[in-house]
Amino acid sequence: MRFVIQFSYDGSGYWGYQKQKNKQTIQQTIEDALFKIFAIKTKIVASGRTDTGVHAINQYAHFDLDVNIEPEKLKIALNHLLPNDIYIKKVSIKPNFHARFDVKKKEYQYIINTGEYNVFENKYVYQYNQDLDVEKMEKAAQQFLGTHDFTSFCKKNLTNDDYQRTIFKIKVQKKEKKVFINIIGSGFLRYMVRNMVGCLIEVGNYKQKENIVPKLLKEKNRQKAGIKAPAEGLYLKRVYY
Repeated sequence: MRFVIQFSYDGSGYWGYQKQKNKQTIQQTIEDALFKIFAIKTKIVASGRTDTGVHAINQYAHFDLDVNIEPEKLKIALNHLLPNDIYIKKVSIKPNFHARFDVKKKEYQYIINTGEYNVFENKYVYQYNQDLDVEKMEKAAQQFLGTHDFTSFCKKNLTNDDYQRTIFKIKVQKKEKKVFINIIGSGFLRYMVRNMVGCLIEVGNYKQKENIVPKLLKEKNRQKAGIKAPAEGLYLKRVYY
């Protein structure tokens, strides 16, 4: 039977989503909870991984178990065993669902504090604590729209030669002292969102011109595309199936 879970997590205390040897991760924590319930080793497959310190508002995963349990009871059991920084929002049964391969698009959100340092938000909002020209950032952001080779904005993988992704929508807006950057795309390469945000920050602080994006995309050179924004401001907001 294929179970699907929708869940959220605070990534600040984990070494990312994906299992790693001798490190606490989101995947390992949920799989451990499943083992406590069923005494069966179970692998969960998510829509994709998130890196160390990155959070998720809505993440999805599936796993296969030959057990008879109502989805709501499994949700209650998992939440009882999981730590308070991981929460299962919904459990359902979908025989033909694949959490990774069925993804149509994803939405990430990045949050920047341009006001005074906030000690209570330092794990959840990037404490940039300086003004940014949001209008210029928004103009630069629109140049990411469409299908491009994002080699300049990701960590290269020697086993992957496909760096083409499509950005459907991107929005930069300021609410009081916080800047919110929302990006919807067909998929995202490792560090891609953080590198895109880093570029936009450098436009916002006038280190880069607002028309720099097409040139950087064409260069296909990560070394020329500027800083990588810190993990703590990044959230997987929504996965579209």
